[in-house]
Amino acid sequence: MSSTQHQQPAWIAPPVNSEDRLHHPQLQIYNSLTRSKSQFVPIDLKNNIVKWYTCGPTVYDDSHLGHARSYISQDLIRRIMRDFFHFNLRFVMNITDIDDKIIVRGRQQYLLDRFNRGLLNLDDGAHTPLAAFKDYVSRNLPKLRGEITPENVDAEVKSHYPAISGNISPEEAKIEMHIRTILGASDALLAEKQGISPLPESKSNIQDILMPYLDQLFGYQIDAGDHSIFTRLTKKYEDLFFEDMAALNVLFPDQITRVTEYGPQIVDFVQKIQENHFAYQTSDGSVYFDINAFEAAKNHYARLEPWNRNDTKLQADGEGALTKTTIEKRSAADFVLWKSSKPGEPSWPSPWGNGRPGWHIECSAMASDKLGSQIDIHSGGIDLAFPHHDNELAQSEAYWSGDPHEPQHQWVNYFLHTGHLSLPGGQKMSKSLKNFTTIKEALGRGDWTPRGMRIVFLLGGWKDSIELTVDIRRAAAAWESKLNNFFIIAKDVIENPPLGPDLVKDNHPLAKELRDARKNTYIALCDSFDTPAVMKIISELISNYNVTENTNAMPFLTRKFVEWVTQMVNIFGLNGTAAPLQNSIGWSGLDVPEDAKPILKMLSSLRDQLRLHVRSPSGVNIQDLNTIIDSGLGLLPQALEKQRGTPFTAIFETFVEDLLSIKDSGSFGKDVLRLTDRVRDVDLWEKGIYLEDRDSDQPALIRPVTKELLAAKKEKDDRERQKQEAKIRREQEATAKATKGRISHKKMFRTDDFSAWDEGGVPTKDREGVEIAKSRRKKLQKDWERQKKLHETWLMTNTEEQTLMH
Repeated sequence: MSSTQHQQPAWIAPPVNSEDRLHHPQLQIYNSLTRSKSQFVPIDLKNNIVKWYTCGPTVYDDSHLGHARSYISQDLIRRIMRDFFHFNLRFVMNITDIDDKIIVRGRQQYLLDRFNRGLLNLDDGAHTPLAAFKDYVSRNLPKLRGEITPENVDAEVKSHYPAISGNISPEEAKIEMHIRTILGASDALLAEKQGISPLPESKSNIQDILMPYLDQLFGYQIDAGDHSIFTRLTKKYEDLFFEDMAALNVLFPDQITRVTEYGPQIVDFVQKIQENHFAYQTSDGSVYFDINAFEAAKNHYARLEPWNRNDTKLQADGEGALTKTTIEKRSAADFVLWKSSKPGEPSWPSPWGNGRPGWHIECSAMASDKLGSQIDIHSGGIDLAFPHHDNELAQSEAYWSGDPHEPQHQWVNYFLHTGHLSLPGGQKMSKSLKNFTTIKEALGRGDWTPRGMRIVFLLGGWKDSIELTVDIRRAAAAWESKLNNFFIIAKDVIENPPLGPDLVKDNHPLAKELRDARKNTYIALCDSFDTPAVMKIISELISNYNVTENTNAMPFLTRKFVEWVTQMVNIFGLNGTAAPLQNSIGWSGLDVPEDAKPILKMLSSLRDQLRLHVRSPSGVNIQDLNTIIDSGLGLLPQALEKQRGTPFTAIFETFVEDLLSIKDSGSFGKDVLRLTDRVRDVDLWEKGIYLEDRDSDQPALIRPVTKELLAAKKEKDDRERQKQEAKIRREQEATAKATKGRISHKKMFRTDDFSAWDEGGVPTKDREGVEIAKSRRKKLQKDWERQKKLHETWLMTNTEEQTLMH
């Protein structure tokens, strides 16, 4: 039964009885198999086990922010299912460590290394980069014709490929990538010609043009039986991938499978499909999936995106760059299960001859081996839906459809696809376009933090595309800053409870706000993991707490608030490896060093008292100062004993010494305030501590210097700097104006440029005695009038100097 062009086949909902339904969460998940929300029912409902397979990376390059988007989003769902809904997950991830991209990249790097070591048999190795340059141009920039050289390529590109503005198509983006590569390579070639060392980026562009050229010449000659040529590459990037995932706090899979470890199992899998009459062999030893036979047996092909089943470009991408076209395919859409290996390609033995797995069959064989004939959840990026996931579904259902009483085997019950991450303007981030930022670069440069990146994806949701606009990054930073402040304030309320009774009552409005937040969070997460709604719930709950009076006198309720918010950020993976329920509150990065607290509390208390006295009607004098310091030093010996030699002790002692050195004068109070400001804004700030002064009689809040505080201080400093620069400019302009005003308008044109003037000093003839043209005379008259005003202003403000001049 063929799927229609634009209609998905019926989905078979997992069975569940009414009693089981009551004892499990009413979770609805957006299912790509229906393009709608479906109630989630695990196959093993009794034991609450969820079998989940996800497509892992193809490991031939560094992971970028697009990968972070997919794997963090899946990690969020995994954590919610495990820690919020309490499912028992079996999470399996594959590593694609052999495919066309890996074969090509492995050969290219192997050959580049041999080229650099002079081990390739080249007629003229010195001219190889130039030959590679010309080959790259002819293959990738077809509008450039004639003799293209490093010297003229820039002009030729500008002539034939005008700059594109606005949103660009993937094809245009690829052209731009090729242009960047060839221009960078030309810079490197010209630099080397002049004996100058090329810039690192340009040297990288030389490699980008050399590698495909060398592979074209020698790729078929390498000994592909030496699998280390490829595994060196894949092992390196697999290790780097998991390093990146650990840095992003993505949970490690329960099980990992690798294609290179599954050769015999994949062969068996393909054989079984062929035995079930859904595959056929071609004369070169390849095996193809028979779509017509599969559908004739009342199965469905392209369950996920039937509207794309005839998209030849997507089909070609799915087959891989090294797949040979063949006239032996029974249908143009039939896809390869097993590829006969050509020279220069790794191979495994099979009944059809030496070959290697097709891309799609890898996941089917590995997932079926680990999770069996039916899987609860399969996930991956949306760009994998067709043809990869649709082909996976078809070949897996062909494998498991041996039972004649079950012609429509549903291998996966729920398919989850994460949305794209795009650059501002909507362009997709992609390895092939070389427009990506690697995870390592993003974290290393400080552009992102693991927490900040995760917050962006929580705000954007897991299945929708996210564009990295300024607005969404600002929203994420504001949300993080809001929680930072809440955690710091809440900790202070809990650690420094009031002397009076706790003001909380059972019917206090805040208690109801918390109950509503819990309930609404459950509803939101049941609604296909609606994290944007939960982020809003948390934000509004904190806003309500912040605007409520006397929360500093409600330590019990404050603890309830902060414990629940902490639990949610832990579930979302925003607090490192912290478990959802733990004794500590808040998240990492906000703690003042425990051993520094005694001395900091004493210093802050002393500073608070001084500020209160200075601002009181009676002010402060030397006697008051000595009394306040003496009372504040009562516990100092004990605190100093614990803190001896630490920077905070030195700051405290210097602060006291400087206070005692203030002379009694009319500015005594201002001098005291100046020191209290300095210890806050300079001394403690430089050690990562900030004393946040608060209204009324509340003591200053002792808090660490966060990135938000650093940003606010930088903004303040920038404003002050701009203000000072503007002041200096005004003064300079005024000085220049005044200096210009010293010159009399009657004398300004008395130069050799002219030979005659009127009675006011305006020129009437040029130096040769020629009458000045009317238009020029008009301009000179205007200049004269402006100078007359300047000079008269100067005369009024410099009467003394005027007298001396006359």
